[in-house]
Amino acid sequence: MPIRDPEKYLYDMLGSCEFLIEFTRDKTIDDYKSNRAFRSAVERELQIIGEAMIQIDRLAPDISEQIPDHRNIIGFRHVLVHGYDSLNPETVWNIISTKLDDLKEVAARLLKERGYCE
Repeated sequence: MPIRDPEKYLYDMLGSCEFLIEFTRDKTIDDYKSNRAFRSAVERELQIIGEAMIQIDRLAPDISEQIPDHRNIIGFRHVLVHGYDSLNPETVWNIISTKLDDLKEVAARLLKERGYCE
């Protein structure tokens, strides 16, 4: 069985944050609500962030504890996967517009502290 590296999951989280920040630039909640393809892409990247957080928490709880709202990130992933029918568009858009920049910075800092990026 391959050894899992928590830094790989930090990279995945960072990549999804960077993608979503750029992908949603100049978009609105109305774009999210009205465009199924756009909505699917946004939700898929948020799922990746949540799944990466689950793996980091399992492999390196000392790292996950340094990520603000890490339990909420995991919980939101569960909603995306298992409660898609009750997903609130305003909640998704709030995450997109207020949480991603900070999460991106934390992931980048944690990788830098471990010597994985500059």
